[in-house]
Amino acid sequence: MKLIRLVLLVAVIAALLLLIAGPGTRMELWHFRTGFELMRWAVYLGIGASVLALLFLLIPKTRRGNGLALSLALLIALGTLVMPLTMYQQAQSVPRIHDITTDTVSPPEFVAVAPLRADAPNPVEYQGEEIARQQREAYPDIVSFETDAHNAIVFDHALAVVEQFGWELVAADADTGRIEATDTTFWFGFKDDVVIRIRSSDTGSLVDVRSKSRVGLSDVGANAARIRRFLDALDERIH
Repeated sequence: MKLIRLVLLVAVIAALLLLIAGPGTRMELWHFRTGFELMRWAVYLGIGASVLALLFLLIPKTRRGNGLALSLALLIALGTLVMPLTMYQQAQSVPRIHDITTDTVSPPEFVAVAPLRADAPNPVEYQGEEIARQQREAYPDIVSFETDAHNAIVFDHALAVVEQFGWELVAADADTGRIEATDTTFWFGFKDDVVIRIRSSDTGSLVDVRSKSRVGLSDVGANAARIRRFLDALDERIH
């Protein structure tokens, strides 16, 4: 019976480690690498608890009278594994890059955001063709957005989308068609910066977006997803 309780306790500890890993990082109680380490231990403990709980459930002697506790332990342990393993699978399916742009030849530049990234591990500058090549292979759909709407109208709609998404507006210059903002991720509170460039074209307006993480080698696809979401929302507003 004590062993059964231990398995349940390990499952609960795994769940608690997972639950505090992200929010603790977001509240700056520890470094993000500590948050990742807590999540890693949550996975280790979750795997151990789920294996033991399943094993004990398959043994009639240990299952008798302990089925509820073992089932609960198994459920908690497996639930703990879902998010970390999903993140790991996503990370393995995308390149280890963190700077995504619709224009890899002449990407929009960060101006007002640059001082905010002074202490960030990832430099503000675009890293060149190697990054561009990996992006084109992984995200061929991330391209410049063209519309027949006037650039002033597009600028207003783009600004409205930034507000709609709850991004922190850093700068908005209608004369140059540049908008800069910062998006904070929900779980770990990572800061990802976005610059939107709107220019006139022969047929209307051309919109380019760049999204870049301040920390981390891989963004697990977050920046590409953010650009897609923004352009989809902008397209809906214009049309």
